[in-house]
Formats: sequence, C-alpha cells, structure tokens
Amino acid sequence: MKPLMKPLKERIATLAVFLANGFGIGAWAVEVPRIKESLSLSDTALGIALFAFALGAIIAMPLAGRLAPRFGSGRTTALLGAAFAIALPLPAFVPDLFSLCLVLLALGAANGALDVSMNGHASTIEAKWHSPIMSSFHAAWSAGGLLGAATGAMIQKWGGGVAAGLVLPDVFIGAIVLAAALLALRDLGARHSEPAGGLALPGAGVMKLAALAFLCMMVEGAVADWSAVFLRSALNGEASAAALGYSAFAFSMAACRIVGDVSVRRFGPSTVVALGGLVAAIGLALVLGFPSVLTACAGFALVGVGLANIVPVIFSAAGRSTVTPAVGVSMAATAGYAGFLVGPPLIGLGAGFIGLRLALFVLVAAAVIVCLVGGKAVRSPGLATAAD
Repeated sequence: MKPLMKPLKERIATLAVFLANGFGIGAWAVEVPRIKESLSLSDTALGIALFAFALGAIIAMPLAGRLAPRFGSGRTTALLGAAFAIALPLPAFVPDLFSLCLVLLALGAANGALDVSMNGHASTIEAKWHSPIMSSFHAAWSAGGLLGAATGAMIQKWGGGVAAGLVLPDVFIGAIVLAAALLALRDLGARHSEPAGGLALPGAGVMKLAALAFLCMMVEGAVADWSAVFLRSALNGEASAAALGYSAFAFSMAACRIVGDVSVRRFGPSTVVALGGLVAAIGLALVLGFPSVLTACAGFALVGVGLANIVPVIFSAAGRSTVTPAVGVSMAATAGYAGFLVGPPLIGLGAGFIGLRLALFVLVAAAVIVCLVGGKAVRSPGLATAAD
C-alpha cells in the first residue's frame, strides 16, 4: 500500500529539473574559455565576471527561500527553471566585460534561486518517499553536467559558435522544464507563512561540517569554471580537447553518485569522506603537475570519484546535529553553495597575482584538509543520534 502513496510522478519531474540545470551548467562550463577569448579577457577580468555570477546567486538565494514557502516549492521550481532557461544564452550576445557582468548577474540569480528551490522541493519529496533518495537527484544533476559538456564539445567540434553552444542546449533545457511543469511539478504538503531556510549561518555544532562543505563545493565549482580554461592554456589545443577534463569529472561524479548510498553503507561515512578527499587531491595534483590529455581525463575523473559522495555524507551528518534535520542540512548547504559560487572568482583573482596553475593548487590544499579532518567530523560524538 505504501508504494502507491509515493509521489513517483513528482520525483520524475524533479529529477528532470535537476538534469536540466546540470545540463545548462555543463554547457556553460565548456563555453567559458571561448567567451574569454572572444572578449579578450584576462584571467582577472574573467574572475570579476564570474564573481558577478556568484553575487547574483547570493542575492537571490534568500529570496528563493521566501518564495517557495509562500507560493509552493513545486510552482516556484517551475518558474525559476523557466528563468534559468531564459538567462542561459545571454552571455553569448554581449559585447564587453561590463555587459557580461550584468548578464552573469542575472544568470547567477536564476541559477542560485533554482538551486535552493529544487533542493527544497526534492527534500519534500524525499520526506514523503519514506526512504533516502536525495543522492538520485544529485546524480541527475551530475549526469546533466556530463551531457551538457559533451554536447558543447560536439557543437564546438562541428564548428558552432558560442551562440550555438548555449542556444542549442537551451532549447533542450526549456523543453525539459516545460515537460516537468506539465507533468507533476506540483506542491506537496502545506505552505508556510515564514521561510523555511534562508542564509542562516552555521551554529557551533555544525561549523566544521559547514566548512568542509564549503571546501568540497569550492573545488567542484572551480573545476566547472576553470578546468577548460587551464587545459586549453596548458595544452595549447582546441576548445573541444580542453572540454574533456570537465566531461571526465562530470561522468565519474555521476557514476559514483548512483552507487553512493551503497558505498556509504558498505565502507562507512568516515572512510568515504577521508578517502574521497585523498583521491580528489591526487587527481588535482596529477592534472596540475603533469598536464596532458591523458592526465586531464584521468586526474579530473579521480576528482569526480573523490568528491561525488562527500557532500551528501556531510549533509546527513549536519542533519543529525540539530533537533530538526532540515535546519542542520540548510546550514551546511548554505556554506557549501557559497563555496561553489565564490570559489571560481577567487581563483580568477588569485590567478592575476600568482598565475592560474598556482592558484588552482589551492584546490589541492582544500581536498587534503577534507581528507585529514573530514572523517572524524562526520563521526563526531556530538553528531550521534539515538539510532547510533
């Protein structure tokens, strides 16, 4: 009787939105170096533009936290998915850095708000599913990133310009969002007059977990925005070859997230976090120390394997650290998404002073820190529950 009560259509529709969002970010990631070249931007100038993307998201996230409880998470997710589809192609049509910053401010706002809304809606579906399924949503996002990057690489290889690299994927994204909205992006449960989340700062009990989430997602965001730029510079090759690094990263992350729950049950959360941080650090060091097509594919694949299930484990531990699981998860998620958004522009600004390769070595240090302290953090006695 219980399986009949599970919101299957709602889960499928929400999985589709995660896939569409990841597809758009993957397509954007492989177009970053071509936009940089078309506007003759330095690494520092590109960092400023990416900071506008981050600023837009940071501004929009608390607004999304207020919209979803008021209008319903399903309806809000559908509307913000449409806003993301409208904003995605805009960077292909700007003439200068100032215009790029403006459109990236809008794109970042749409992406950040959608991120909050769709994760909130997924949490509601998970609660009604009576089983942990959050990893499947993030697997769909990673799969979308892989497909978006691969599609962008093919468009570039076939001679398509920047506009084609963003507009053609956007048609697919818009169709997915529309189909999901018509299928079952409906609200589940009662609405609330007050926002459920927002930008609450981590309390003392989850500060370490929030910091770990920040570091992990900083690495993920930097790989998305800077991998193709670094490889194109280091390999002196064509844009489609440089896109292989992000494709390998997205593929390995998607594959490992599919089996994430099984891995945690078999090896334990501490091992998954500590070993994952070590594997990610080795992969990054391999790419930065010995850049080639082979090491790019192998190294970024290792980064994807290492990072794939660390953040879900951190979110789970954060949920156990507070009376209401959603409170702890929202605190860690806020810090994590901040890392994802501000990491890339910080790398760009650092590259202007010490060079891109040295700036990217900061990511190796971040992964090593996760390896050294992450395992103990997720099994801290303060995070134990009665079920333990």
